Amino acid sequence: MSAWAVASIVFACVYGGAILGMLLRRSLPEHHLDERSKDVVRLGMGLIATMTALVLGLLVASAKGAYDEQASGLDHIAANLVLLDSQLAQYGPQAQDARDALRLTVADAVERIWPSSEAQASTLAAPGARAQGRTLYSKIQELSPENDMQRRLQSAALQGAMELGQARWLLVAQSQSSSVPTPFLVILVFWLAILFVSFGLFAPANTTVLSTLFLCAVSVAGAIFLVLELANPYQGLLRVSSAPLRSALALLGQ
Repeated sequence: MSAWAVASIVFACVYGGAILGMLLRRSLPEHHLDERSKDVVRLGMGLIATMTALVLGLLVASAKGAYDEQASGLDHIAANLVLLDSQLAQYGPQAQDARDALRLTVADAVERIWPSSEAQASTLAAPGARAQGRTLYSKIQELSPENDMQRRLQSAALQGAMELGQARWLLVAQSQSSSVPTPFLVILVFWLAILFVSFGLFAPANTTVLSTLFLCAVSVAGAIFLVLELANPYQGLLRVSSAPLRSALALLGQ
């Protein structure tokens, strides 16, 4: 389910809770709405509000941290790609096939992660990427060094190719583990709905109150939307920038 759909459901639950509270107020006896009852409800809702604020804050911080890790990982990969291409260029013309394989691998990765067609889904882990990585490593390994400098460059290039593969799989693992667990989200929305029921229970049903509760519900749904978008950095509105890899691609082969 998309972040937009989840945020819409959250808004409906939260704002619907406020409307439900206003409807319940009409059917409850007066002594259920006196000052002593209000005090107890406020204390209970204060506890839930505190837990909700803590959990929502942790969710936003965790999602932002996962998003930053992906962006930082791509920067690191882009820098290592340029370094690897430079090492192969220093090796000599014999490494041209490896340089071509490197450029092809990066070009395919950019198109796969940030597809030019909106109908194509973005993916960080694809079966073809692993095969391309093995091909690149094999071409570097097949080089026949003729002197000490070429042997050092081949060894460094092999190490660099291994580090690139490790960094890529680390990004894949991080992206798959950064999603928000559904039970966690359901409990959080339940808490928010209870809070808004209590708001509506003691609030007058006028335009100002309804507008305020509407904006509050939109804000809460927006926070959930932000969490879900940050937890999926290669899809939606808040995508990780492709600039580092595209810049590295422009430098490869020069």
